[in-house]
Amino acid sequence: MGYFNSKLAREVGRLTGWKQKILGRRYQAIVVSSEEEAQVERLRYGLAHGCKEDLVERPRDWPGVHGVQALTEGKILEGLWFDRTQEYTARRRGEDFSRLQYATREILTLDPLPCWKDLTQEQRQRRAAALVTDIEAEAAARRKKTGVKPIGPASILTQDPHHRPAKSKKSPAPAFHAASQAVRHGLREAYALFVAAYREAAEKLRAGNRDARFPAGSFPPGLPFVGG
Repeated sequence: MGYFNSKLAREVGRLTGWKQKILGRRYQAIVVSSEEEAQVERLRYGLAHGCKEDLVERPRDWPGVHGVQALTEGKILEGLWFDRTQEYTARRRGEDFSRLQYATREILTLDPLPCWKDLTQEQRQRRAAALVTDIEAEAAARRKKTGVKPIGPASILTQDPHHRPAKSKKSPAPAFHAASQAVRHGLREAYALFVAAYREAAEKLRAGNRDARFPAGSFPPGLPFVGG
């Protein structure tokens, strides 16, 4: 994810001329529990982007990349991947090349939610479509109550990428996404055991035990450099 975000930020900077930092903070992976309610809520949150901020009336109206049609209709998500390394090498050779000369078409395949993996594609699409219907109904009720109107796709595309809002929403990220308090406590205890096992293994490694076993999914700390 660090590599992906780095490349994404460079492409955003290339398109907008933004020379400063693009992403506000480092990527943070948050565990989602195996509960279906928790997983579906995360999917719903992602599908609601653009609509819940009253930027567009419906999720499918978002003018940029969005997975709503892929998840509800099976639409193929595809785009171009630009090999910037080859472009750099070509410039070093003094070569003139077209914009798409070192571009290849890529297709993005979305994996189903773990809790929906045993469903058919049609069943998953129906459930995703139901989520979208609920998102649109909730947004319509909120707009009716507040009188706020979405700015629409055309207005979104005219926004200055260098504009900064006068006030932005900030809130701490949760440690876990879970539907029940019991599961949330279980995840917290599991993480505490993970940290304890890691620290114990790190102490053994620093003491000279090269066979110290670290918990799965972790990276051992670096050892002091020893010159040749």
